[in-house]
Amino acid sequence: MKGKKLLFAILALCLTLLVTWLPLACAKPASVPPTAKVIKIGLMTPSTGVAAEKGAPMGHANLDAIKYVNDELSSSLGFTIEPIWLDSAYDAAKALTIVKKFMDDGAVLFGVASSKEMSAVMETANRAGFAGIASFGAPSLYRPPQHIYGQLPDYGDDALAFAGYYLKNIWKGPGKPKFALHLLNNTTGYGARDAFKAKADELGIEIVSTDEHAATTTSERDSLTRIKSRNPDVLYISSTPAPTAVIIKNAKELGMLPGTLVASGHAGMTKALVDLGGADNVEGVYGIFPTVNWNDNVPGMAKVKEYAQKLHPSDVGNMDYITSWSQSLIMVEALKLAVKNAGFDVVAKGDAKAWAAVETQGLQKLSKYDVGGLHGPVSYTPGDNRLARAVRVFQIKKGVITPVSDWVEAPMVKYEDFSWFK
Repeated sequence: MKGKKLLFAILALCLTLLVTWLPLACAKPASVPPTAKVIKIGLMTPSTGVAAEKGAPMGHANLDAIKYVNDELSSSLGFTIEPIWLDSAYDAAKALTIVKKFMDDGAVLFGVASSKEMSAVMETANRAGFAGIASFGAPSLYRPPQHIYGQLPDYGDDALAFAGYYLKNIWKGPGKPKFALHLLNNTTGYGARDAFKAKADELGIEIVSTDEHAATTTSERDSLTRIKSRNPDVLYISSTPAPTAVIIKNAKELGMLPGTLVASGHAGMTKALVDLGGADNVEGVYGIFPTVNWNDNVPGMAKVKEYAQKLHPSDVGNMDYITSWSQSLIMVEALKLAVKNAGFDVVAKGDAKAWAAVETQGLQKLSKYDVGGLHGPVSYTPGDNRLARAVRVFQIKKGVITPVSDWVEAPMVKYEDFSWFK
């Protein structure tokens, strides 16, 4: 009897197990998401502080572009990007702390907005072999070339491109045109200074004065009074938008305008200059910029507008946004090449071997990458760490920054061949 009860119990248990587990055994296995493949990059912008009018939209654009890549392109890339973004506040000491954090936290490549940030960190980055890209650059960042790259033509290229345009299209007088330089007292200004120092005689330009100003300046009436006495044909300003606006307002108050032509390097030639200076004050000002503007019909502009309008509508119309959006896309393209050539596992480790792989198998393999037409084609050329080399001349007309020239290719200048260059 006991044996029969035990047998029935065993059969009941088997039936229960059969009813419970058979449907599970016959069902399709649950979809398990693959392990996320992530690569870290560092991004630094002066989003607060004295250059925030440039840095804030640039930081927005960097991160908006990474969101676009992760949301829409990661499946085709085979990996996602983890951005480590930090605000330098345009402070050299903070910038150095930030780049060290990038290295410690496993970033394989870093980008900065300004030449000031990069000049503060380049020694550390070069010594470690940690490659970085500056959106706005000066010759001193990568002449002679090491591990720092310029996304775009530099402030020296601006100066020479505008001088060439002026001589060909505007200058009508006999002799040499007289240029007065007003320069931000860091690499933003010194890049233009060095270019004119290297090439003014060759171009046939006379530099009649060179003045410097701080990013915090509120008046340059004294310096402009001295400049006015030199009767310059051109007042060339290489600075950020806020000081540039101050200088232009003061020049107008002193009666220098419209008799003296005013031109700006690309650090200052953006929507913030119009907003800060006032459309009437900046009307007719010339400048250089290395990207398209918001009205240009190029393939990459649709996504720029879509994400800016959705996430940061106040940045719409700001060419600095286009610059940093493009910077992020270039960094992603370099990572794509590095993964293809060196392997994901090598790149993703975030160590010194990863840095070397990203530089040699990524950045240095860039060839005619067009960034959706947002600026000149991106290629690495041995001996020239500028990744794009094309600029255009613009003029402010009725408050709109309007292109007035075709793209101009900026030739490489070997500044290190001049004894005075440091």
